[in-house]
Amino acid sequence: YFLYKMPYFINKLKQRIAYKTVKGRGLGIIFIHGLNSDMNGKKALTVEKYARKHKINFVRFDCRGHGNSDGKFEDFTISDWKKDLLNVIDNLTRGPQILIGSSIGGWLMMLAARVRPTRIKGMIGLAAAPDFGDNLYNNLTIKNKREIKNKGIIKYSSFGFSYFIRKNFFIDARKNKVLNKPYRYNKPLILIHGLNDNVVSSKVPKKILKKVTSKRIQIILLKNSDHRLSSKKDLHTLMSAIDIVRYD
Repeated sequence: YFLYKMPYFINKLKQRIAYKTVKGRGLGIIFIHGLNSDMNGKKALTVEKYARKHKINFVRFDCRGHGNSDGKFEDFTISDWKKDLLNVIDNLTRGPQILIGSSIGGWLMMLAARVRPTRIKGMIGLAAAPDFGDNLYNNLTIKNKREIKNKGIIKYSSFGFSYFIRKNFFIDARKNKVLNKPYRYNKPLILIHGLNDNVVSSKVPKKILKKVTSKRIQIILLKNSDHRLSSKKDLHTLMSAIDIVRYD
């Protein structure tokens, strides 16, 4: 195996999607980052190290408006990032894939698995945040909500980060809900969540459990972990989860 360096994938709109891959054998793993994150986080790099060690195909990438991919964050929606993930599945991978989604990446993986069921070996959610649009909107200040209504865009600040969000983001998010009805899926799904997560409630895994039809779901709650899930213990839990899905 070897690291295959082709830094950009060009979509139909001539926009570049930055990615990195490890070439291995058979099974593949795709890592999907969270909102306003990128493919260079600790979790993504740890999974890449795992893939190299076990000679497994691996892809990490930046959704448009993130990292080194084209565009401004505020110009894209969940639908756009879903297309980015489907582009990666369709054009950069072959055979069965394990999808690992962090935060909103966990929402994207569920959207993609519904569209490409035959390509998915299993899924691992890291503080997975399906249908997070409503929660994000509800947490806005009254002033922010008024600005969204009147101007169509706001500057949103959270946990030391500031970025712009357009009204269309929230409209599109509602169109992409996955937990508003039974989610038909019969493969392994492991949900890892920290009980100290102050971004995505630790109740979310149970909501997912109630809606997903698969009997092969595990919820792993980590007592002292937060939304980042990047401690040594968190990452060890993630590696063990990959082993479980690989050999299921």
